[in-house]
Amino acid sequence: MELQGDYALHHQIFGVMEIESVPVKKSSDLNNIDGLVIPGGESTTISLLIDNFNMYDSLVEFGIENPVMGTCAGMIMMANTVDDKRINPLRLVNIDVERNAYGRQIKSRTEFVQFDFNDKHKVVLPTTMIRAPRIKEINSDIKVIGKYGHSPIAILSGHHLCLSFHPELDQVDIFHRVLFDPQSEIYYKKIDQYHVA
Repeated sequence: MELQGDYALHHQIFGVMEIESVPVKKSSDLNNIDGLVIPGGESTTISLLIDNFNMYDSLVEFGIENPVMGTCAGMIMMANTVDDKRINPLRLVNIDVERNAYGRQIKSRTEFVQFDFNDKHKVVLPTTMIRAPRIKEINSDIKVIGKYGHSPIAILSGHHLCLSFHPELDQVDIFHRVLFDPQSEIYYKKIDQYHVA
C-alpha cells in the first residue's frame, strides 16, 4: 500500500522474488492484487489517509479473503485495538498494540532474533526495530513466530502476518515468502497448526 511509509523496499523484495507488485493508492487498486503489504511509516498518518481516501471498508473486506502483511505501523493498523485514539485500526488480527513501546527513534536498533516457523524452519535473523510497537494482548489461536525478550514481535494469524520490525531494511525476504510465495516451503498454507509458541 502506497499511502505513506517505506513501501519502495517491499517492492524491491518482491522483485528479487520475481513476484509482480503494484502500487495500491485507492480502493479500486485492491481489485488487481492477491495480497497486500501495509508498510512501516507513521501510523496516525496512514490511518488518516485511509479514512480520507475512503479505503477503510475496502481494506477490511480485502483482508477477510486475502493475505495481508503489516510491518511496524502496518501491524498497528491491522490490530484490534491501539493505545492511540487518533488511529482507527482495521481489526484484521485479534491483538492489542502499544505504539512506540521500544523507545523513540533515537533508540532504534538491530537485534538478532530467532524465528520459529515450524520444526523444520528455525532461523536467526537481523531484526531492525524503529519506534517499534509492542503486542500487549494476543489471542490463543495465533502462532507466535518470534519474540524479543518476552514479547511477541512476529505473529501469524491465518493469512495475516504482523511484524513489529522492518525486514525490508535488512533485505530479509523470508516473511514475504511465508505469506506470498506459493512455491516456498514455508508458505502460510503449509505451516503447522497454529499455536502460541
